[in-house]
Amino acid sequence: MITPHKIYELIAPELVQVEEELRGYTHSGIGPISEIGDYLLNAGGKRIRPALLLLTAKMLGPVTPTVIRLAAVVEFIHNATLVHDDIIDAADTRRGRPSTNSRWGNSMTVLAGDWLYMQSFAVALREKNLDVLHTLIEITQKMVEGELLQLTLLGKSKVTQEQILDIVERKTAYLFSGCMKLPALAAGLNHGASERLGNVGKCLGMAFQLVDDILDLSSSKEILGKPVASDLKEGKMTLPMYFAMQDSQPEEVTKIEAVLDERDFRSVAAQEILALVEKRDALNRTRNVAEEYARRAIGALQEFPHSIYRDVLVSIPEFVINRTA
Repeated sequence: MITPHKIYELIAPELVQVEEELRGYTHSGIGPISEIGDYLLNAGGKRIRPALLLLTAKMLGPVTPTVIRLAAVVEFIHNATLVHDDIIDAADTRRGRPSTNSRWGNSMTVLAGDWLYMQSFAVALREKNLDVLHTLIEITQKMVEGELLQLTLLGKSKVTQEQILDIVERKTAYLFSGCMKLPALAAGLNHGASERLGNVGKCLGMAFQLVDDILDLSSSKEILGKPVASDLKEGKMTLPMYFAMQDSQPEEVTKIEAVLDERDFRSVAAQEILALVEKRDALNRTRNVAEEYARRAIGALQEFPHSIYRDVLVSIPEFVINRTA
């Protein structure tokens, strides 16, 4: 039976190399950059994106130094995004620790985030592969677009399912897509193969984020490292909250709108919102959407030759759907 532990065992030596690359990239003569970089790397994290990239690379062939560097690059981009997200959300905690902006302030942190982005592109540029660079730039642009779209809808309850999924795709799924597309580009595979892998990653990213949105309303602060229902408190409409509003009574909709407006559980308790979510079966309805994306990812992977690494990649959507943290 394939377990998450066994998955990581398959790429353990390569992940050590990725970690060494990451440590090397954060060294800077400018003190705050090294301090913030080290703080982010020491936060733990599952290194899901580098792991996905490494597994894809191993399915396609040997892991080259280029693949190791690209695995470090995607983690760098991910961390840069987290830094900027925490500033935008005015978050106090991240992974159970004080967020970088609460420790170093917004001005210092946003510049460190910018530096992480530029360092990512500097590393990628050394590979002298325009397809790789173009993909990384496109990913970053999509992520920024997703953040901007989310800001335009912040605090609004009149949001469509299409708008919510569009934000999920841009903010999360495009980076997952890149994790599976980049190894194909680095290996010189044809355009069709790289696009198919990119689509697998995108479906996986959609499922991953939708499960995140479920956990935001069903897990605990101790497990999440942040308060439960924090998305709604930050003014964000997620798919579970969208489903919760469907067929709701006017007074129930008013409760959700009050939290979005106040950015707090002041006049409405969090438990009232969670009860409404349960009443409308919003979590299961969201899970059904996530499972459909997972099925698409598994189906597309069947096109690639059988190997232990393909089998592992096929098993990942199930782990994504059933994860609890």
